[in-house]
Amino acid sequence: MSFGSVYPLYLNKVERKGRSENELLQVIEWLTGYSPKDINEINSQNVSFEKFFSNAPSMNLNRKLITGVICGVRVENIENPLMQEIRYLDKLVDELARGKKLASILRKAKS
Repeated sequence: MSFGSVYPLYLNKVERKGRSENELLQVIEWLTGYSPKDINEINSQNVSFEKFFSNAPSMNLNRKLITGVICGVRVENIENPLMQEIRYLDKLVDELARGKKLASILRKAKS
């Protein structure tokens, strides 16, 4: 499955709940390091999720702070690394759609 085929679904989900594409792009950039320009280019290509994550400029180390349940499974307990990255993104998109503040979504390590 390509990232570009799922991105419109993410966008539709957040926009239905009153959030913007800019906010979605901020969440993806926080997680992966891809700029909005990069994401637009990726969307126009047939880039698999595997390549999307393996080629990410800078996976955020704080993504390990993402916890909770997505599709009935705790994201912190997923053993397959690729599936865990996908579910991290799913969880962030869900939080954005639920109205959570960006400051909370973009986790920071506790000092």
